[in-house]
Amino acid sequence: MSTTPADDLVRTAELMEAAGGYAVRLLEGLAERPAARAPVRPEPRPLPLAGAGTSAAMAEFAARWEPGFAASAGPRYLGFVTGGSTPASVVGDWLTGVLDQNPTSGLDSTAPDLERETVAWLRELFGLPAGQQGAFVSGATMSNATGLAIGREWLGEQRGVSVADEGVAALGPVRVLSGSAHSSIGKALALLGLGRSALRKVDVLPGREAVDVSRLAEALAELDGAPAIVVANAGTVNTGDFDDLAAIAALRERFPFWLHVDAAFGAFAALSPGHAHLVAALGAADSICADLHKWLNVPYDSAVQFTHRRDLQARVFQNHAAYLGPLGEEPDPVHLTPENSRRLRALAAWFTLAAYGREGHAEIVGRDLALAARLGERIAAMPGYRLLAPVRLNVVCFTLSGDPARVDEVARAITASGEAFLTTTVYDGVPALRAAFSNWRTTEADVERVAAVLEKVSA
Repeated sequence: MSTTPADDLVRTAELMEAAGGYAVRLLEGLAERPAARAPVRPEPRPLPLAGAGTSAAMAEFAARWEPGFAASAGPRYLGFVTGGSTPASVVGDWLTGVLDQNPTSGLDSTAPDLERETVAWLRELFGLPAGQQGAFVSGATMSNATGLAIGREWLGEQRGVSVADEGVAALGPVRVLSGSAHSSIGKALALLGLGRSALRKVDVLPGREAVDVSRLAEALAELDGAPAIVVANAGTVNTGDFDDLAAIAALRERFPFWLHVDAAFGAFAALSPGHAHLVAALGAADSICADLHKWLNVPYDSAVQFTHRRDLQARVFQNHAAYLGPLGEEPDPVHLTPENSRRLRALAAWFTLAAYGREGHAEIVGRDLALAARLGERIAAMPGYRLLAPVRLNVVCFTLSGDPARVDEVARAITASGEAFLTTTVYDGVPALRAAFSNWRTTEADVERVAAVLEKVSA
């Protein structure tokens, strides 16, 4: 006999208790779970005809799928730039699923108001001015895409057209300038119809990923007064480098351009007294990307975008539908981002900010910065490796002393050990490894375990 949702409803308390117990066991074992695994795909099963119920589904997941999952929320998962989930954010995320709010419209609940409060808290956390208004999106890629879409509308404004109404063809050729643009920028340009070829790489400073501002000025001068988009970086993915945001913003006195700052994880430098100067001018940007499932340590997916041109944002993303009501002076989120329907992403962020405040999250950032510096010191002392860049923030970029071509082999060996997970890259033409610290669980003991496995696999 098939089990239905109504059958499980009468067992809700029992099922939630079982799920909670399972979740607690997973969380308690996270520190010793293999950081990553070489994927081995289970044999596919056909869709069940008859329902077996939640208990059976949980048992099947535990047997077939959960053992192959990485400890991406754990303390030694140092690949990409990946945060974990604080206890408060896990609670907030669970309640997000329970309450199942669609926060894009304020017609039926206060969910959009909770998002507005959370955005205001984040604006304060990053030291942004009140004019920078924000909205939640899925991640850095969509945050960058949203900011660039607003910048595209600004370009149209400069040329006397509305791209939102007339289409991108009315805009004509567009130039996007950046020193070390993240790959998501090219993806966003393709999505927005501007084209990947619109992106022009500007020379960076010697030995850096930060743009040479004098070269950027020359590139803008070559446009002969034509408006452009400049993508600046606050925390590059390879080395955690920062563009000189104040110097770039000052160029707007001479040249017309929309300044978008990709501060996916670098915005959190504002919480470190020794690094806050790197983002002191972040508020001067026209649009900003900040990714929360990185250093805020909330579950996937969660990011925000900020802009001081809410009018252009609403022009791009407004959803004309009688049932949604008028746009109004304070537009609902449905008019501000690509999605009409989505989960209440802000609740997990609200919970972690409410639970730990600025000081709690500053402690996480400060500890990760110290741990990144410590791993950099340990690697610099190992004969088998050499650093490719100073540890400027939370990313350690290094390669093998002897044969950098073995980087992929070493990365696979690290993964196979279960002790850590690091991702590969190419920096200045050299195959490299990178370790990014953004997890609230990571300790100095974890750094020593990572260092030990690095020494072992380099032999």
